[in-house]
Amino acid sequence: MNSGEEMGGKVALVTGAGSGIGRAVALKLAQNGYRVILTGRRRERLDQVAQEGGRDCHAISADVCDPHSVTTLFARIGMEFGRLDLLFNNAGTGAPPQSLEEMPIEHWRKVIDTNVTGVFLCTQAAFRIMKEQTPRGGRIINNGSISAHVPRPMMIAYTASKHAVSGLTRSTSLEGRRYDIACGQIDIGNTATDMATAMVTGTLQADMSVKVEPTFDVRHVADAVLYMASLPLEANVQFMTVTATKMPYVGRG
Repeated sequence: MNSGEEMGGKVALVTGAGSGIGRAVALKLAQNGYRVILTGRRRERLDQVAQEGGRDCHAISADVCDPHSVTTLFARIGMEFGRLDLLFNNAGTGAPPQSLEEMPIEHWRKVIDTNVTGVFLCTQAAFRIMKEQTPRGGRIINNGSISAHVPRPMMIAYTASKHAVSGLTRSTSLEGRRYDIACGQIDIGNTATDMATAMVTGTLQADMSVKVEPTFDVRHVADAVLYMASLPLEANVQFMTVTATKMPYVGRG
């Protein structure tokens, strides 16, 4: 794995960096020589992570669902940092568990806007920087999910959004080839973050029973993303799955 000196202060953007996986990845990148831009909607959380990460962490609040906000964010990156080497599309949200026929359209749109449109808007803006900068190219890593492969019950919006992220990953990887832009995806199952609190109290299974599921430390996700990011652009992890070893995934359903 490359040291900070070998990376030469590469510039990374982490969306949804104020907590959970985004926070862990941003801090890991900063510890390994990246200049890290932290973005999200809650500035106070970003400032806390930036303070923890030190001088190489920079907080810029933005809403990935809003095209104008994304345009402004990437314009600032271009002006203040001069390039972008890594984008970690991590910002995401879910909806309360609901059956397909009862889900309000507002919940559906919120999940799709954040998890799909947000990834697209940031990827599009990153492409425009990466293809023109010198040296050319960069890497985009999308935060997928186990739900990009198999669903949980009562989670149709989240499942649909994460299947869409896999399509975005493949299309981005294909279109990025001619510009030296690599794109991969990390699919994560049951990290011990605030979003996974239901796992330790009991969560709905495919047979509609409720069971406790194991979790694992988020630092292992950060290590995995750092590995993906550290590869030279002629190599790529297209998809990586990292889960709690004993979670009911391989035989889910």
